[in-house]
Amino acid sequence: MQLSESARAVFAVLAAAGTATRPQLAAAAGLSKPTVSTAVAELEAAELAACSGTVSGATGRSAAVYGLGPAAGAVLAVDLGPAVTRVRGCALDGVLLAEGTGSRAEAADVVRQVLKELPTGAPLRAVVVAVGDVVTQDPEGTGARPATAKAGPVFDAMAVALPPGVPVHLENNVNCAALAELHEGAARGRHSFGYLRIGVGIGLGIVIGGQVLRGANGAAGEVARLPYPWDEGREPRREALEAHIGVRSLLHRAEEAWQDTGEPYPRTAERLFALAGEGHTAARAVVARHAADVGRLAAAVAAVLDPGLIVLGGATGTDPQLLPGVRAELERLSWPTEVVSSTVGENGTVAGASRLAVARGIQTVTGGTRAKH
Repeated sequence: MQLSESARAVFAVLAAAGTATRPQLAAAAGLSKPTVSTAVAELEAAELAACSGTVSGATGRSAAVYGLGPAAGAVLAVDLGPAVTRVRGCALDGVLLAEGTGSRAEAADVVRQVLKELPTGAPLRAVVVAVGDVVTQDPEGTGARPATAKAGPVFDAMAVALPPGVPVHLENNVNCAALAELHEGAARGRHSFGYLRIGVGIGLGIVIGGQVLRGANGAAGEVARLPYPWDEGREPRREALEAHIGVRSLLHRAEEAWQDTGEPYPRTAERLFALAGEGHTAARAVVARHAADVGRLAAAVAAVLDPGLIVLGGATGTDPQLLPGVRAELERLSWPTEVVSSTVGENGTVAGASRLAVARGIQTVTGGTRAKH
């Protein structure tokens, strides 16, 4: 389908607005009203736009209101989390059409379920898959395979459920969550910040000027690769910092702290934080040490980026008990930097992936005209 330049511009504006009159489309696209009328007629003929009603103006005259047509299609966003897979299907104006959740092993089944719930006949324009891995982007912006084996097998199993010929784009899951914080979370209204995820692993989403910084190798924010430790007599090991701050080490420290208590030690981070919230002495000490470790990582982020704001996310990073200790350690080691907890919750990654999928879907229809995300 080859659209005129004006039709592509009007479609991108209409997708971003959801609904609009022709005067509104003309103002947003910077086109004359006659040009917009011709473009709208072209989009209607292709069923990419449709009249959804009328609205009365201040003068009493009515104007047709347009929305996306049935041929605009839908997009799919997939969050291949470490334990849970979340999938959303959205229209190109961002409206949620279907969603599903399952275990990581059930990724293909969840994708099939959501695809069945999309409107019949609606073409699938793009798929964005959020993976816990480095993602290399080619010059055209198309995602390659995950750079390591972390996501590979699960991605391969999920990919067979996708319709053939649909563009599939990969994105790092932390970058997706950072986008969600930017547009609908704790960083709304802030154009530059760092999203620091602390959970099973660690990662950093870097937003500069409202855009995610990906780096030359698609690996910007891979703080797991920071050299650690830097003590005499101990050589830094690959991803040793992630091993130190991740959940496994946190629970190992809890086990050590419980040795002289005569009590069973907490076997999950959720139980550890719950005990700390109840005032348990050993739990509070372990959580305080964890907060200091995260604060030192935040200080490293501040030293390199000076982002002004750091949003803490992830399974353990979002617990409010960490905030005081992180803030105190960061203040001790670096300059003033605001630190807040994530507000998008466990759906942040798939929400950010949905926004990227919508932008990719619009590009597919318009032949490369970029949409804001």
